Amino acid sequence: MFVGLDMGTSVVKAVAFAEDGTALREESTPISLGGQGGHVEQDVEEVVRAATGVLAAVIEGRPPALVSITGQGDGLWLVDTEGRAVRPALSWMDGRAGDLVAGWMDDGTAHHLYRHTGNVLFPGSPGPLMAWLDRNEPRSLDAAATAACCKDVIHLRLTGERGTDLSDASVPFLDPRTRAYSPDVLTALGLGHRAGLLPPIATTLPYGEAPGHTPGLTRGTPVTSGPYDLPASAIGAGVTEPGDGLLIVGTTLACQVVVERVAFEDDPVGFHLATARPDRHMRALPAMTGTVALDWVLGLTGATHDQVSGMLDDTPRGARGVAALPYLSPSGERAPFVDHTARAEFTGLDLRASRADLVRGMCEAIAFAARHCLEAAGLTGELAVCGGGVRSLSWLRLFADVLGRPLRVARGPEPGARGAVLAAVAAHGPRLGRALDTAAWTAPDAVVDPDPAGVEFYEQAYADYLFRVESARRRWRGPATAR
Repeated sequence: MFVGLDMGTSVVKAVAFAEDGTALREESTPISLGGQGGHVEQDVEEVVRAATGVLAAVIEGRPPALVSITGQGDGLWLVDTEGRAVRPALSWMDGRAGDLVAGWMDDGTAHHLYRHTGNVLFPGSPGPLMAWLDRNEPRSLDAAATAACCKDVIHLRLTGERGTDLSDASVPFLDPRTRAYSPDVLTALGLGHRAGLLPPIATTLPYGEAPGHTPGLTRGTPVTSGPYDLPASAIGAGVTEPGDGLLIVGTTLACQVVVERVAFEDDPVGFHLATARPDRHMRALPAMTGTVALDWVLGLTGATHDQVSGMLDDTPRGARGVAALPYLSPSGERAPFVDHTARAEFTGLDLRASRADLVRGMCEAIAFAARHCLEAAGLTGELAVCGGGVRSLSWLRLFADVLGRPLRVARGPEPGARGAVLAAVAAHGPRLGRALDTAAWTAPDAVVDPDPAGVEFYEQAYADYLFRVESARRRWRGPATAR
C-alpha cells in the first residue's frame, strides 16, 4: 500500500493506493484560514493534526510501503529545528507584501529577477513574504531555523529531516541553470543575511523514515516530500513529455505545459518549475479566474451547479451573443498577462438574455482564458484535465471544442496524491525496492473528443475574445492610453 498525502489550502487529503494504482481508501478533513486586512494565515499545529489524522484513517493499522507528501506551494512556514511554528504560517494568498512587489515591479527588480529565474514575483511567494517580515517582524525570522513551504514542514515533523524539492525551491530563489539558490536573487530582495533559513534542496526528493511516534506509521516507514501540488498533479495525470499539458479546472485555472528550456527572454509572467530532469520544466500559468467566476454567476442568477450541464445543453454556442471576460478577482489577473486592474464584464446583453445565456457566456469565457494561458505556455501535444470543474460533462465538451483537442480526464481520485507517490518511487525506487507501472497509474478515466462543428465555431469566437481582451486592457489603463 502506498499513501499520497495532499496538504491543500483548505482541505487535507490522504489516499491509499494499491500497487496497480487502484485507490483503496480516501480521507479528508478541512483546515482553517485566519487573518484580516490582507493577512492570510494558518495554524501550523492544526495543519499537522489534520495530516496525521487522515494518515491514520487511511492506513488503518496496515503499515504502508511509502508515504509521499504534496500540497500547497509558496507561502512562508517558519519553524524551529523540530518543526514547531515560531508564528502562524503565512499563506500563499497573503497580500501583505503587495506594496513591496509593486515597488520591485516599478524599479525593474522583478523584471531583472525573471531574467535570472524565469519566475515572476507575487506577494504570496516566499521571497516577498520573508522580505516583509525582515522589515516589519524580524524577531520571527530570528527565532526560526527554517523558512519552508507546507509539505516540507509536515515532512520535517514526520521524519525529523529538513529539506525541500526543486519545485518548491523554484519560486523565487532558484537559479535553474545551477539548480541551486541564487545569491543574486537573495541580495536583490534584501535577504542575503537570511539565506541560512532556506532548507537544503534535494535534487531527487527529500527522504526520511518515521521514528514511530506518529499514529499509523511504524518505525522506519519511508516518507518523502514533493513535488508540490501543481507538478505533482501533472505527474499523476501522466503529463511528462515536452509540449504536453495539464489544465486544472479549480477555483482558479492552473495551466501547465512541459518545456525543455526556461524562456528567460519572454515577457515576465508565470513560472518555470524545475523537475528531477534538468531538461524538463513545468511552464505554469496559473490564472486567477476559474470556477470562482462560474460560482459568482450562479449566485447572481440563482442557479445551482446541478443545473449547469442542462443550461449548457439548452443554450446555443455563443450564448445568443452574450459574451464575458472572466476577470473577477479583486487583485486582477496574473496569467497569461499580469494586470492588477483587470476586471470582468458582460457584453451583448439585451432584454432577451436569459440566465442560461449568462452562465454559458461565462463558461465559454473561462474556457477561452484556459486556451489563452495554454497557448502562451507552449501547448503543442496532448492535454490532460482534472479539478472540480471537470465533473460537468457538458462543460468538458465545451472545453474540448474551445481547445480544439481531445481531453484526457486524469485518473482519479486526487491526481496530486497519485503523482506524489509516482515521483517518490521514481526518485527512490532502488532504496524502496519498488517499481510501479506508471502507464497503469496514469491511464485516463475518460477521453472527451471535440465536436468538429464546435471547433470551427470557437475558432472565430476565440479570436473575438482576444480582441475584447486587448480592447479592455486599453480601457483598464485609463482614458489617456485608451485613445
